[in-house]
Amino acid sequence: MDIKDGFIGTVGNTPLIKLKSFSEETGCNILAKAEFLNPGGSVKDRAALYIIQDAEAKGILKPGGTVVEGTAGNTGIGLAHICNAKGYKCLIIIPDTQSQEKMDALRVLGAEVRPVPAVPYKDPNNYVKLSGRIASEMENAIWANQFDNLANRQAHYETTGAEIWRQTDGNVDAWVAATGTGGTFAGVAMYLKEKNPQIRCVVADPMGSGLYSYIKTGEIKIEGNSITEGIGNSRITANMEGAPTDDAIQVNDQEALRVVYQLLYKDGLLMGGSTGINVGAAVKLAKQMGPGHTIVTILCDSGTRYQSRIFNREWLKSKGLTPDWEQIPKTFSE
Repeated sequence: MDIKDGFIGTVGNTPLIKLKSFSEETGCNILAKAEFLNPGGSVKDRAALYIIQDAEAKGILKPGGTVVEGTAGNTGIGLAHICNAKGYKCLIIIPDTQSQEKMDALRVLGAEVRPVPAVPYKDPNNYVKLSGRIASEMENAIWANQFDNLANRQAHYETTGAEIWRQTDGNVDAWVAATGTGGTFAGVAMYLKEKNPQIRCVVADPMGSGLYSYIKTGEIKIEGNSITEGIGNSRITANMEGAPTDDAIQVNDQEALRVVYQLLYKDGLLMGGSTGINVGAAVKLAKQMGPGHTIVTILCDSGTRYQSRIFNREWLKSKGLTPDWEQIPKTFSE
């Protein structure tokens, strides 16, 4: 019998799927890990599980304890699920700019949710720093610290990277993904480079993030902004330190939006904005490398977590964004 052990036993081993419309568009095999099929609905389930298991192994998370984290949503959702499964409490500090759907999901899961103003990392009241302070002042609590906790990238080194290698039989030419904490990109890149140093590892970056500039010039320079949630950064996290990085590709919101709607109406996949950045960068990389290459990326989470935003005509209009209405059914565009 093939029976999984509850929520925890279901994390990982997601399908690797071919994105038909983008593969035809580029002449490359554009493959994507279907991370939205994790039990908590996103790629962040992997990091959440490893962070909690690491704290348990170190003896710093005890029965009845609380897991505290500053998160844009998906890591918090993963942590809340796992806390429920293991009998811990969960406290989430979240920027008030994040989607209502994610905040609602966290509350349904039983997490205590504290929205705070979105301020730069250098500000002492940045949601990440604030969550660390709150955890340090609590009894029997840990700070998940996903940005600088190396259990995050270890999760992807041991699972996501190994799965991609196995699912492709080692036939990978490039790995491309956006980074927030850096765990997904770094863990997979480290594993794949060990298997084949010729695999290109490329960071996908939205506007408003400093990583593209850093990889290209060695200096963090931030230009523009983005509607995407949970990706991009103004600093190099511990998870990204030492990660093999061959290049970076920048994708703006309009390009990401085109990808998201094409995924929905040509490939049947309802995805979030970070997936638009990932697949948009994979398409650009495919056109750089030329036909015949195999490029792997991540489908981070479902678009149901962003229905009030990237699938809301009025909200998009308020941001100066317009999908290509010719590719969208009239039932939506009207």
